[in-house]
Amino acid sequence: MKYDPQEIELKWQKIWEEEGAFKSSPSGPAGEKPDKPKFYCLEMFPYPSGKIHMGHVRNYSIGDVLARFKRMQGFNVLYPMGWDSFGLPAENAAIQHGVHPAAWTLDNIAYMKKQMQRLGYSHDWGREVTTCREDYYRWEQLFFIRFMEKGLAYRKKAAQNWCPGCNTVLANEQVLEGRCWRCDSAVEQKELTQWFLRITDYAEELLADLDKLSGSWPERVLAMQRNWIGKSVGAEIDFPLEGGREALRVFTTRPDTVFGATFMSISAEHPLLEGLIAGRKQEAEVRAFAAGIRKAAIAPEAVDSLEKEGRFTGACCENPFTGASMPIWVANFVLAGYGTGAVMAVPAHDQRDFDFARKYSLPVRVVIQPEKEAELRPESMERAWEGPGRLVNSGPYTGMESESAKAAIIKRLEEIGRGRGRTNWRLRDWNISRQRYWGAPIPAVYCERCGVVPEKEENLPVVLPLEVKTRPDGRSPLPETPEFYRTVCPRCSGPARRETDTMDTFVDSSWYFLRHAAGESAKLPFDLEAINYWLPVDQYIGGVEHAILHLLYARFFVKALRDAGFVRGLDEPFASLLTQGMVLMDGSKMSKSKGNTVDPSGMIARYGADTVRLFCLFAAPPERDFDWTESGIEGAYRFVQRVWRLGLDLAGKIPASLPASACALPPGEEGVMGETLRREHACIRKVGGDITDRFQFNTAIAAIMELVNHLYQARDELLGSAEGRAVLASAVASLLALLSPFTPHLSEELWLRLGFAGRAGDRPWPVYREDALRRKLITVVVQVNGKLRSRLELPADISSAGAEAAALADANVKKHVAGLEIKKVLYVPGKLVNVVAS
Repeated sequence: MKYDPQEIELKWQKIWEEEGAFKSSPSGPAGEKPDKPKFYCLEMFPYPSGKIHMGHVRNYSIGDVLARFKRMQGFNVLYPMGWDSFGLPAENAAIQHGVHPAAWTLDNIAYMKKQMQRLGYSHDWGREVTTCREDYYRWEQLFFIRFMEKGLAYRKKAAQNWCPGCNTVLANEQVLEGRCWRCDSAVEQKELTQWFLRITDYAEELLADLDKLSGSWPERVLAMQRNWIGKSVGAEIDFPLEGGREALRVFTTRPDTVFGATFMSISAEHPLLEGLIAGRKQEAEVRAFAAGIRKAAIAPEAVDSLEKEGRFTGACCENPFTGASMPIWVANFVLAGYGTGAVMAVPAHDQRDFDFARKYSLPVRVVIQPEKEAELRPESMERAWEGPGRLVNSGPYTGMESESAKAAIIKRLEEIGRGRGRTNWRLRDWNISRQRYWGAPIPAVYCERCGVVPEKEENLPVVLPLEVKTRPDGRSPLPETPEFYRTVCPRCSGPARRETDTMDTFVDSSWYFLRHAAGESAKLPFDLEAINYWLPVDQYIGGVEHAILHLLYARFFVKALRDAGFVRGLDEPFASLLTQGMVLMDGSKMSKSKGNTVDPSGMIARYGADTVRLFCLFAAPPERDFDWTESGIEGAYRFVQRVWRLGLDLAGKIPASLPASACALPPGEEGVMGETLRREHACIRKVGGDITDRFQFNTAIAAIMELVNHLYQARDELLGSAEGRAVLASAVASLLALLSPFTPHLSEELWLRLGFAGRAGDRPWPVYREDALRRKLITVVVQVNGKLRSRLELPADISSAGAEAAALADANVKKHVAGLEIKKVLYVPGKLVNVVAS
């Protein structure tokens, strides 16, 4: 019979749905804990902004393999799916198509869900989460109110990242090299009053807990988060302004270099800037320069490669240790968001300061001499010395080692009232206000009498009105929708106005994994018993591009919910993380905007879901990118057909009563039966190890392909005897069980046609036996002076001396060493004997 993937796959998908094959338990307060270990497998849920693409297919195929594999290993598996359905991605796509975001989003969810189901993923759809639904975001609003009560949610006015393309502010983490993470517009700075979550309160814990994830998260991701959190230990130092009472405060990690500070650099947003330049001849020039920097919105990661530029303000400050006058410059490499927005410039010992000083002919003063390097001289230096050493030209601290000098100088600063020791963080509080329509309303009310008041909990959810028309430019219609913003004060019942900003979509994705685990509840966001059973997520899967944004926010949110009493004893949401690579087309990332995507539905219609899944898993290790090729998927299709033909050919010819890996030949059996048994058990060991230990699905599939090749070669001989048929039956049952996580439809259909009991995916994962891997005889290669001269069949347990003697006794070896003196005989156990003669 011809292999018909459409008929076979739809048949098994219907069976799985009717049987509720992938429903997990417990699902809520009444759920009983099963008597087996749990495994919570989760992929980062998608934005329903269109159809799924091959990047999604790869991501969810990885998760599905793990979920099916763990079920076969005896785990109670939770494997849900949901939709990150609020926010810029869905709203922008809806506006482009002239459709209301709600209609666009819900239609896409329905379509994408069908696509996923057609791929045969074993998701528990009973736990589906959709973040734009009221029954989801009402709890998000409750969290916000509790955060307000604890001081974690607050408003402040400050310069914000503004995307003119999306008409909204962006969090620092959403600005990539000065551009919007969604539309790639150049980000500007805009003074606005916004809502923030005080993530900085958790900076120390967020940093320390990364150590708990070492070994189970990619080191690259851990390093990115450590860098973004950015703990710096140093000192704040006040430099008195000349001719005034104020001081310019800086933060530095190198107080030991304070004697080498020769000028001051401040950011374009520094609050003292206008006062410093007022009435000076360079006022207009400096103001224009600073405005240009603010508009450019320079990203932190771009600072090092930036061409250093600055303008002298005309003002000076005084070095509190040397008394020297230091000119104050506005510089484009000083960021307002880090430290105090001012830097004491020590050009001899900081490369950015050095580059700036050389460009503008500013003085360089050496105050640290390295222990084992040539003496530093300002006039001959080509680079700054940024390492430690001994202090020079530093008054009473001359001769001290750097670390000791830091402590001594901080102590003196505190004694004279000019500074203090301080720990600083690169991390900034999370701006969650968005001037967009498609998001969860912020449950805050503005009352002239009471001020800013949280909405009453019993009034939740504050519902996002759907009877509004969105704007082509993305600006929110909520500020012009009185039916929404007119309300009464929850405290005094007087007239009030609702907040018209909505929450950042990353708030939605910071806790969805908790909702998946807890099931539905009308009174609580989730049940503590269910959370305590399922969390943390055992395996989380997604792209490395979310290393800072989503993953950092989710880690913070869990800690904040813990401290607010919503969860207990949960410090980290994701025990293990796998970051998969991208699917490329001609070397470029597949993207709807680039028009270089491959539609999975078309590939499924042509080759079947199993083939599409298999190719995505076989093309490369999961953490690497791979290029989509027609030849690659055609090769996967040929393999699927090959397995199909093998199964059909053996139907009715091999016993169906023998389970996988159950044939018990005597250990070390030789001939085709022994070889088949050994290959079967070697394949079981390889596939299980590659999935469990390394996520190397490509090498696991390669091992299965090798087993199929052998079965084609051996089947005729094995079918010739009852004992051979038993060996073949065991190997085929193992083959289908091993393939089940990768190609579940094919495996189940052949399992049924061959008459094996139950289901391939329901049986226990095959277990290999060490004794089945052993051989009585081994093939040993013999070389003379590195050239192949013979092959010997020797006992597997032969000694080195025995192998060497057998090699020297071989007729062909004797022929090639005749007349030569044997210098050395080397035996590599189980592989070769090398005879060295001259």
